[in-house]
Amino acid sequence: MQPSDLRIALFSGNYNYVRDGANQALNRLVDYLLRQGAQVRVYSPTVPDPAFKATGTLVSVPSVAIPGRPEYRVPIALTARVRRDLAEFAPNIVHISSPDIVAHRAVSWARRRNVTAIASIHTRFETYLAYYHLEILEPFVRAIMRRLYRRCDAIVAPAESTAAVLRAQRMNRDISIWTRGVDREQFHPGRRDMEWRRSIGIDDDALVVSFLGRLVMEKGLDQFADAIDTLAERKVKYCVLVIGDGPAREWFEQRLPDANFIGQQIGPDLARSLASCDVLLNPSITEAFGNVTLEAMACGLPVVAADATGATNLVRDGKTGILVDPFDADGFADALEAYARDPQLRARHGKAGLSFARTMDWDAINSAVVRTYQRVIEKRARLARRTRRS
Repeated sequence: MQPSDLRIALFSGNYNYVRDGANQALNRLVDYLLRQGAQVRVYSPTVPDPAFKATGTLVSVPSVAIPGRPEYRVPIALTARVRRDLAEFAPNIVHISSPDIVAHRAVSWARRRNVTAIASIHTRFETYLAYYHLEILEPFVRAIMRRLYRRCDAIVAPAESTAAVLRAQRMNRDISIWTRGVDREQFHPGRRDMEWRRSIGIDDDALVVSFLGRLVMEKGLDQFADAIDTLAERKVKYCVLVIGDGPAREWFEQRLPDANFIGQQIGPDLARSLASCDVLLNPSITEAFGNVTLEAMACGLPVVAADATGATNLVRDGKTGILVDPFDADGFADALEAYARDPQLRARHGKAGLSFARTMDWDAINSAVVRTYQRVIEKRARLARRTRRS
């Protein structure tokens, strides 16, 4: 099977209506697939004014807004219209990227027709529950996810650390790696702009600690704020730069009244903002892959991160950054203070991280997904031939 033989039906809970690392990875994958001659059709909720233009052909799936988080939508049905479109497209592989209702229906559609199905993991959804005091539901949610993923022919995970968790949770026996790349034309140390820093009131000798991402509690905003409080108590000269927006922005602004909040940035403005910082603090434990961590490394920044999936595959503790127990605010502050007191350590770890980021080429990474598609399609075809012979 050649890449040009592939007909991929990709199901996403959020392909382009809110910008995040997961859907940007999916759009990059679709771009790569199209360049290889594959045919792709994307099924996802849509909105009148999406965050960015979708790559490829996008078919709208019925959805409803999530209560309390109206910016996100949940796909709710594989309607007759969508099923007709799917049947006419006649995919030879179904790819789901979020464990929602439509993903379950899509896998059922594939199973009834002996079409190969795979799932890609982008977020540790079950870990979100703790931030909303719903830990009691975690076993139930994990069981639903297990039922879905075990009906797939394979899973692709963004890092070995995430794959290890999935194996331990018995999600599937066939788990391979689809890691993430970084746009090195956009993110690089040359984007650093001291004049821009000064223009927003940051002194040259202050350690600029960056938060980059969507402002939601599950990104570890409470741990970030606690670490900064501890750093302030130690009389370290620092400044916090918050890059991003979201429903928890008001809460975060109240917790960090002296921080610089510059909102969501894109393109060169995002790269300039990040490269003009001195260290990224990423306390999140919900990531399957830390896209922002890799972007910071590509800008030459050391990273202080939670010792959890999403970071352990990127940050080499004591080499490219510092890993900290996820609930140890003092430990995060210790790491930040070490970088503030020792600029040479900061530079050394930043340089090592930059060297690693230069190896993360998107096309080489996305080719692994094509190989997985080809392998599982051929595997299902072999099983079908054996069944017919028996």
